[in-house]
Amino acid sequence: MKTLFLNSILISFVMMAQAQQNNVNLLIGTYTNSCESKGIYVYDFNLKTAETNLKATTENVINPSFLTISEDKKQVFSVNENGEQSEVSAFNYSMENGTLSLVNSTSSEGADPCYLINDGKHVLVATYSGGTISVFEKMNDGSLQFQQKYIHNGKSINVSRQEKSHLHMVQFTPDKQYVLATDLGADCIYVYKYNPAERNTVLEPKSVIKIKTGSGPRHFTFSKDGKYVYLIQELDGTLTIFEYNDGNLKMLQETSVVKEDFKGETSAADIHISPDGKFLYATNRGTANDITCFEIKKSGKLKLKQSTSSLGKGPRNFAIDPSGNFLLVAHQYTNEVVIFKINKTTGELSDSGKRIALCSPVCLVFE
Repeated sequence: MKTLFLNSILISFVMMAQAQQNNVNLLIGTYTNSCESKGIYVYDFNLKTAETNLKATTENVINPSFLTISEDKKQVFSVNENGEQSEVSAFNYSMENGTLSLVNSTSSEGADPCYLINDGKHVLVATYSGGTISVFEKMNDGSLQFQQKYIHNGKSINVSRQEKSHLHMVQFTPDKQYVLATDLGADCIYVYKYNPAERNTVLEPKSVIKIKTGSGPRHFTFSKDGKYVYLIQELDGTLTIFEYNDGNLKMLQETSVVKEDFKGETSAADIHISPDGKFLYATNRGTANDITCFEIKKSGKLKLKQSTSSLGKGPRNFAIDPSGNFLLVAHQYTNEVVIFKINKTTGELSDSGKRIALCSPVCLVFE
């Protein structure tokens, strides 16, 4: 009897451990000025079933529309997109219970920050209306302190959207030697040498890469081996593939997320590659509200596999869970996250039936 009792306890512990291994934290940033939102939400996400449970929220955080988690998983950084009063915030973060406690907020040094990244030393922020890249130093107490800023001045042919520089994304290269930044307003990618040990020249301009006129470069992602860069362009839906080598980009292929017979408004948004490196996905908002899947060939080129409705309006940001089982799309205007099941053989998406109802979700980050 005693042996049976001990065995049952052991089995219970094993099952609990397996259940915990199947769960990860999902952080969601929202807009707080269009409906009732507390800011950042942390959910428990099951990698097998896509079931979610709310773990924690912030209180009174203004428009945390983009988030990034520190490498040691002990801090979260967010933008606070609020016009000329925009800020960047640092939070202490508990993986276990999902709680976020504010350390400090400071000016983003540019209006309407829309993207940020971090490493062990710095947080880098792109501002859309300000056209800036701002560098913040991570202090010993976990706070952020402004260190450096680049102001960009450019424009292009779309008079309503490209009247000045609009920085939309910053990202480290895989080797952390460079930082790439997209300028939707000037149709270009800036390449900066990254010098983390320097005080006044953390970013040092290297080159400017011109992109198709009027296309509006927005987000990009690197292939898993770091040899290719995939760039989505917001204004015309172009998807451009580059060969990457030591801070240099060479165009390899150009395709599109817009269907040939589509007549509506194009507003391409986000782009990500599956964890196994086999498939690339990209969202298009506007009147399309769809997500496109491409197979990545050995050459780095893309082959169209599927274009399907995102099942909502305003699919601004999406994320693929670490297991590669599910793809989650944040719909800014229909106030929910739609969860798709990924066919790992074909890359194609199907509706899982799971949803997360939430005010204006715009950024999804898995821990």
